[in-house]
Amino acid sequence: MVVGLLTLDLHFPGAQSLKDKRQVLRSLEARLRNKLNVAVAEVGERDLWQRAQVAVVSVNTDRGHLEATLEAAGRMADETHELQVLGADVELL
Repeated sequence: MVVGLLTLDLHFPGAQSLKDKRQVLRSLEARLRNKLNVAVAEVGERDLWQRAQVAVVSVNTDRGHLEATLEAAGRMADETHELQVLGADVELL
């Protein structure tokens, strides 16, 4: 069994409030959960209205499939027009 963790540092340039940020973030979280069957949580920068740190976690017996899933999650975040991905870090445990 392999556990994969993708940590994303995000910037929301158009957000004018926490409500704006959380609306975009909730949409991204829902898409990731529904399409990739991963766990998603905001783990940092919770009180800043233009920044967020998000953890995406998945468990699999196939390391290659797990890596592909986390790469797809990173691409989905990168393709979201309302935010910018400032950094992405993958850890396999």
